[in-house]
Amino acid sequence: MPSSTSPASGMTGRANQKLRTRRAIVQAAAELSRTGREVTMADVAAAALVSEATAYRYFPDLVSLLQEAIVGQLPEPGEALAGVEHSTDPVARVAAATEFLLRHVLARQGVVRAMIAGTIARPDRSARPGLRFGLIDHALAPAAAGMDPAALEQLKRSLAVVVSAEALFNLTDLYGLDPQDAIAGVVATATSLTRAALQPDPKP
Repeated sequence: MPSSTSPASGMTGRANQKLRTRRAIVQAAAELSRTGREVTMADVAAAALVSEATAYRYFPDLVSLLQEAIVGQLPEPGEALAGVEHSTDPVARVAAATEFLLRHVLARQGVVRAMIAGTIARPDRSARPGLRFGLIDHALAPAAAGMDPAALEQLKRSLAVVVSAEALFNLTDLYGLDPQDAIAGVVATATSLTRAALQPDPKP
């Protein structure tokens, strides 16, 4: 008796199944990324109810998967800095941006650490979202018009080093600080840099 399923419908069914599997893997990664715990491909596969080999068939590495999974989780700079949006004080705005970023990192440190590790191992395939750069630009926007462009660019570079997950992890992992103390320390450093950059040069 001939089959009632046509080759075309069979291909469509397989394509739909592949799409459902991919979505399940991405969704599992997205949910795990919000826990703050370490995220591995094995954990994601288990949460998605597929084998680890299957997960790797859809994504070549963990970083590629996490990059897709966190799309939509990162707020726009204006949303992140809503509490100081009406302030024109760059120091206060940088403090808010720094604290927001580091608390965001702390809440999702498992996925952040995985992406940092992937970037270090494969710098040619860096997939980190670079949330800090948009926050720094937005925080300094009120001061941008009145600053020398070269000085503004130097300040942004300096803040990019300080307002970072790496700075937070240096203080917690290597220096042994409590996360809250580490955040306070990075905020103090970022605001000191900003304040110093905004001070006029002393007259000769």
